[in-house]
Amino acid sequence: MRSLRLGVVVALVGVSSACSVLGGDEDQDTAAALADELAAALSDHTLGDLPLTDEADRTAFAGQVGPLDETPVAVEARAVQEDEDGRAATATLGWAWDLGGPTPWEYDTTVALDGTGEQWRVDWSSASLAPDLADTDTLGLRTIAPARGDITGADGAVLVTARPVLRYGLDKTKVEGAQVARSARRIARVLEVDPGAYVERAEAMGPDAFVEALVLREDDALEVLPEFREVPGALAVRDTLPLAPTREFAAALLGRVGPATAELVEGSDGRIVAGDEVGLSGLQARYDEQLRGMPGTAVVARDDQDALRTLVEVPATDGVDLATTLDPDLQEKAEAILAGTGEQAPASALVAIRPSDGAVLAAANGPGAAGADLASTGQYAPGSTFKVVSGLALLRSGLAPGDTVSCPATTVVDGRSFKNYDDYPSSALGDVTFTRAIANSCNTAMIGNADRLAPGDLTAAAAALGLGVDHDLGFPVYFGQVPPAETETGAAADMIGQGTVLASPFAMATVAASVSAGRAVLPVLLPAHEVTQISPERPLTAGEANQLRGLMRAVVTEGSGRFLLDVAGTVGAKTGTAEYGEPDASGALPTHTWMIATRGDLAVAVFVETGESGSQTAGPLLEAFLR
Repeated sequence: MRSLRLGVVVALVGVSSACSVLGGDEDQDTAAALADELAAALSDHTLGDLPLTDEADRTAFAGQVGPLDETPVAVEARAVQEDEDGRAATATLGWAWDLGGPTPWEYDTTVALDGTGEQWRVDWSSASLAPDLADTDTLGLRTIAPARGDITGADGAVLVTARPVLRYGLDKTKVEGAQVARSARRIARVLEVDPGAYVERAEAMGPDAFVEALVLREDDALEVLPEFREVPGALAVRDTLPLAPTREFAAALLGRVGPATAELVEGSDGRIVAGDEVGLSGLQARYDEQLRGMPGTAVVARDDQDALRTLVEVPATDGVDLATTLDPDLQEKAEAILAGTGEQAPASALVAIRPSDGAVLAAANGPGAAGADLASTGQYAPGSTFKVVSGLALLRSGLAPGDTVSCPATTVVDGRSFKNYDDYPSSALGDVTFTRAIANSCNTAMIGNADRLAPGDLTAAAAALGLGVDHDLGFPVYFGQVPPAETETGAAADMIGQGTVLASPFAMATVAASVSAGRAVLPVLLPAHEVTQISPERPLTAGEANQLRGLMRAVVTEGSGRFLLDVAGTVGAKTGTAEYGEPDASGALPTHTWMIATRGDLAVAVFVETGESGSQTAGPLLEAFLR
């Protein structure tokens, strides 16, 4: 037997038969040339139109290799060994499959070549495709799912991890014909999903399909289980999903995981395939690649007895945990407080920040927010909580806390009348100290001193407290806006947190935290996300911070936040109310209600979209949080 190495032009001296590899045209019909053609065809997952000893092998090969059609492979004819009579040969094939791992799946097989006829032919067998593969074996690809990374909170507390669920749906192997639609309709009614859409999906899927209707936490599922069991074909499959401790826990911020949408699959360049569980919203979506990891792949062979064996396996790479600063106890406390407002109540939010390091400890939305992340991204007029900012601007203009300012019941600016809130105490009208004006939230006193400020002063004061300066914190946040006023009335409205001034609860918690810390606090939710803080042009000084703390403390000791006096610790606060929307029949406008507070190393902002006043509506929620 003689051996021909392929890929090199070889002249074999003394051999009379046509044995030079890839020589002249007269040598193309050789075992070596056929081996090269075979390798090229196999690299395209086919036997092409190569001459075969048995034509049935072409179809059989296509069926066997079909499950691997989308898996890249490079096949090389490494060597050909011919018998001495030149009428038979054996080619060695080198295979390299790209299964997505760090190295390809490589192996060698041999294939017999038959030269007894007018041309060389391939005597194909299944063992030439993969070692020890029998003709009755079928190949398959199995995806090995990685373990999704957890989302953790303060001190490594696990917030989101794999928790047990029940996947409810219809097992179509148990029903047929008209019963498919009947069962699907009953399942939809029990689970309160759209019956029409679910029936249509159930009828469209194959006879062996499990048609998922709803995924529920195990605890939630017990209520519907008895009625569900009565439906023919109904099936509840136990599984796990990445879930927070409760359905409500930081839901808008953390996001959810579910089957990949068609849009995600299409835009992923093959990284995501139909059926993958991926992050669909919130942090789960933004950090999906980190959390999801990389799936592994196994090539399997199934014999005619249904026995399965693994030919090769590329292990999955598990996802990496995402660390946050959320304090699970404070987050749950905030959500429990907001939940007490009820689903029919106005939208509400609470944000808590640790001033010393900016850690975001809680970012909660009430049930009235309907799933929106108003805590971080809501855009609202902050009302009189903004007087902490305008108060800083006035302090910088030379006004001292003990200076006397005028607080009339109303004031007029360029033809527009401004007044104090409806239950403003009459004892705090007239000439009062600046501290008392802030403590009782006198609108007219703030507006009456607006002319002390130059253009840009209010914007600069806001920046010194972290308001109106955007930073990419690794998740969506609205830091607010304090644009220069364009009119005299606009400047007046801005002084009391209306006009063009906007903020989110997150932004106002940042303001409170900055007063407490004595600097512009940069909030941190994701410690691994690097952020370069944009320093304010005129930073907050220690003296200014002390004055602001005194003003906020006066709100509690003698002003609109007196109900906080019995809360443990030294509390500073500011209430706020801001008109918005359309007037009612009496001409009154609805009002946003706010309250911010500091105590020790804690800063809090509470917002209720519609209420009576900061002290009456937002205040009790903040008080409950501080207790």
